[in-house]
Amino acid sequence: MGKTWYEKIFLSLVLHLFMTFSLIAQTLKVEGKVTDTNGETLTGVNVVLKGTSIGTITDMNGYYSFETPSGQQQILVFTYIGFKTTEVNIVPNQGKYDVTMEEISTGLDEVIVIAYGVQKKATLSGSVSAISGNEIIKSPAMNVTNSLAGTLPGLVVVGQSGEPGNDASQLYIRGQSSLNNNNPLVVVDGVPNRSLERIDPNTIESITVLKDASAAIYGSQAANGVILVTTKRGKSEKMKVEASYQTGWSQPTRMPKLTNSAEYATLVNEVNYYSNPDGGHFQTYSEEAIRKFADGSDPWGYPDTDWLGAVMKTWSPQQNANISMSGGNDNVQAFVSLSSRYQDGYFKQSASNYTQHDLRANVDGKINKYIKVSVDAGIRMEDAGFLRIGSGTMFNSLLQAAPVFHAFWPNGLPGPPIDDQQSSNPVVHGTKQSGYNDKENYILNVNGKIDIKVPWIEGLSLTAMGAIDRGIYLTKKFDNQYKLYTWDGNTVDEDGTPILEEGLYGGSPLLTQTSSISRRYLTNLLLNYQRQFGNHDINALAGIETIEEDSNWFTAERRNFAGSFPDELNFGDPNSQYASGSTPGKNRWLNYFGRVNYSFMNKYIAEFVWRYQGSSKFHSSNRWGFFPGISTAYRISEESFWQESLKNIIDDAKLRVSWGKTGNDLIAPYQFLSQYAVYFQTFVTGDGKNNPVIRENLTGNPYAQWEEADQWNIGMDLSFLNQRLNFTIDYFNNLRTKILIPQTSSTPYFTGISGILPDINLGEVRNRGFDFSLNWKDNTGNLTYAVTLNGGYARNKVLFFDEAAGALPWQMNTGYPMHSGLYYKAIGIFHTQEEIENYPHMENARPGDIIFEDVDGDEEITGNDKVRIHKSSVPKWTGGLNLYFAYKGFDLSTLFNAQAGAVRYVQARGSASARFNYWKTFYDNRWTEDNIWADYPRTFDRNNEYWMSSENPNTFWLKKTDFIRLKNLELGYTLPHYFTGKLGLENIRLSVGAMNLFTFSPDMKDFDPELSYSGFAGEGYPLQKMLTVGASVKF
Repeated sequence: MGKTWYEKIFLSLVLHLFMTFSLIAQTLKVEGKVTDTNGETLTGVNVVLKGTSIGTITDMNGYYSFETPSGQQQILVFTYIGFKTTEVNIVPNQGKYDVTMEEISTGLDEVIVIAYGVQKKATLSGSVSAISGNEIIKSPAMNVTNSLAGTLPGLVVVGQSGEPGNDASQLYIRGQSSLNNNNPLVVVDGVPNRSLERIDPNTIESITVLKDASAAIYGSQAANGVILVTTKRGKSEKMKVEASYQTGWSQPTRMPKLTNSAEYATLVNEVNYYSNPDGGHFQTYSEEAIRKFADGSDPWGYPDTDWLGAVMKTWSPQQNANISMSGGNDNVQAFVSLSSRYQDGYFKQSASNYTQHDLRANVDGKINKYIKVSVDAGIRMEDAGFLRIGSGTMFNSLLQAAPVFHAFWPNGLPGPPIDDQQSSNPVVHGTKQSGYNDKENYILNVNGKIDIKVPWIEGLSLTAMGAIDRGIYLTKKFDNQYKLYTWDGNTVDEDGTPILEEGLYGGSPLLTQTSSISRRYLTNLLLNYQRQFGNHDINALAGIETIEEDSNWFTAERRNFAGSFPDELNFGDPNSQYASGSTPGKNRWLNYFGRVNYSFMNKYIAEFVWRYQGSSKFHSSNRWGFFPGISTAYRISEESFWQESLKNIIDDAKLRVSWGKTGNDLIAPYQFLSQYAVYFQTFVTGDGKNNPVIRENLTGNPYAQWEEADQWNIGMDLSFLNQRLNFTIDYFNNLRTKILIPQTSSTPYFTGISGILPDINLGEVRNRGFDFSLNWKDNTGNLTYAVTLNGGYARNKVLFFDEAAGALPWQMNTGYPMHSGLYYKAIGIFHTQEEIENYPHMENARPGDIIFEDVDGDEEITGNDKVRIHKSSVPKWTGGLNLYFAYKGFDLSTLFNAQAGAVRYVQARGSASARFNYWKTFYDNRWTEDNIWADYPRTFDRNNEYWMSSENPNTFWLKKTDFIRLKNLELGYTLPHYFTGKLGLENIRLSVGAMNLFTFSPDMKDFDPELSYSGFAGEGYPLQKMLTVGASVKF
């Protein structure tokens, strides 16, 4: 692959950098005094010569003095916690520089993005968490959702896949509260329902999470919380250009060790021995065969295949490049960003990869002192290559494949088919030999906004905005024939080399192409009023908003291609073609909303928000809903007694209480309509033939509506020691009602109507818990450091569910967490035949089998003994620890994240008949006649043992997914200014980083504990461990 333009630029810069050398001979004494904007002296201000370690700190009177090299352009940098960094150019022959530093808004004056506006942190009465874009880009993750794990209290991030182009994490705000969809609402630059995961991190200014009643202003889409994303904008300053490039390498975080051929053969023999003891211990593989597997003396006849090593790369490359420009004057400001990202998959000759290109331009212009306009445009192009069979199936196949079969023959040709159908071998599916599944996406997001200050009414302004989102999604999937090679075990050439027989597998070639288009339109009009009357602050907002969305798709396919090229529809057999498409449909919302915020002396704060919303998803008689929210705050630290006695220790103390009602309309639309289908049935019409009839297959429910959530929150904010130490804690109690649930359990099957009954709004769930954050920021001398700890706990319980008549209490959904499964309770392993005879057991139980508890005490193991557990795959506990250190030109950032309280069903696989391999952990710790106190049961055939059956899930295979992980690590170095100044650059920063570098999980030794998939372990694309190097340049 040739070097791209951004690689050439960075190589050139690095060459010039190391060729630059400067001689410093003379010195100049610089001195002065540092004060704040009130004229108060600042003690301990860090004063250094930019790009060097030369410097000092101010004394008790705010004075500083030190020697600096002269004769070249230099800059003094003043840094102090809680104040903006100040830079002063050194003028030749001038040594005294008095500096006034301005406080920064990192504490109580910090401005937080909220719904339809911004607000000072000091006057917030709701539960809000925020993170800056500068923190997000410290993660090398290609997907923004993966960068958020462990960063925000109350935000639960569950990894689902590491597959390029399909690696988004599932986000939950304060856990789960719905039996249906729990996705939060994502609002990007004021436009709801835009995608978060594929936003270029370099363009993000901040991300804010609304966790309580403050989300009520978004109505029926806000019950799961709201994530507000704000992109960067230009400022009234000199145009700045920044370019960055990062390259990295990834591999799976964790993969299981599997048995080798000799070990596998031993296990297969054990399975057969348990089934037929009279046949002896070597019924399938002889002692000689096992020896040959072990010593590798006959690789043609007795292979020892490492399937993961045969198919997967050691490291997979990725690149990320970005260039941006930002700046402007008093009349026009602009931010423009262009980026390109590439990820390669784990497979050799990879058919799995992902490329993304982004262009963003945000422009603000002032028409006059009353009118301001803004235009934002974002364009994203995605090109993804996926495996034809899917990554889940691929990894499942690799973990199942027995080592006694060839991946490749010793001469390099693909091995034989190894599945039960004798038609496939995983080695060809990691390439394009068996076909491909390529996708192209083109997304356009455009906003336009005009702000008008009403000149004759102070504090009154009008804002109008329109937005258009368009998406085009193209998929091209080709199922191709592929070659595999078999050997009969006997036929050889004159040199004794086996002669392989070529075979064509995969069926007739099939090409399927799908095209879909999505459109979304938004318009809103906002009226704002903000005034201060003495000690009274009033901020009021009223708005109207319309949203309309629609989408459609079309798919076509043909078979019987003459070959793999040309792979176009018109070259297929027209007699085999098939086409299908969607029924055009629209969703529309009409919204009226508002907010009133009142503050008295910045001490007593109250806020009321509301939304009156209509949705086309529901019947006209049940289409509208009102969603109010109210919050109050009391800054007790503003009281006179606090100011006099506690202010020097606790700078600020605020108590908060809120309640709000929100909704969740993330359901299928038009459930008020009945659905009908055509069936062919036989009845007498004179000729005895089948006749088409139209029959109702789903009854409409005109009363269906959104779920409702009552959300209570109590919180406290504390700041200590001049805002260096900050603590926030919130307790929440959410009640979700009117959840749409099916009626199939309570309706007997014999009635004949259980399958056509509609979902009804009867489900109820309570979710409660707490979240907190604790952070410390300070500096000492040349060292600046920060420590941030956050965490959260959320526990849900089903209060009402449609239960079957006569359901056993320990098997009901009601009273247990959502999505908790039914399992036999495993209480150990039968060590001896005597134990089996003395305890109830399944039929044909033998020593080495798993013991199921007789829960109902009837001396039998039946379906009534299954119990529902109090855990699910979503963690109850989440947290993160962020450490930051900066010393002179070096900076170090680390992020640890942790989860606890979740489980996953991780059942070992293995079979003598289905050619499934076994875990090495199982082999080393299994029950045998010589090791009856083992951790694992005896060797099994998954098709035969009751405790391996999918009909008998049991808690033996439930594993805790608790873990602590070093999520992100980045070490950076900013080069001295006397180097970069010679190049005409503001700065150059070099960095190395890592993601998911280390994981500790007591129960999950073989698989990644974070990866969320159900069923057997291995049915998913592993998460990524990543190493990166990068550089950024500012002009």
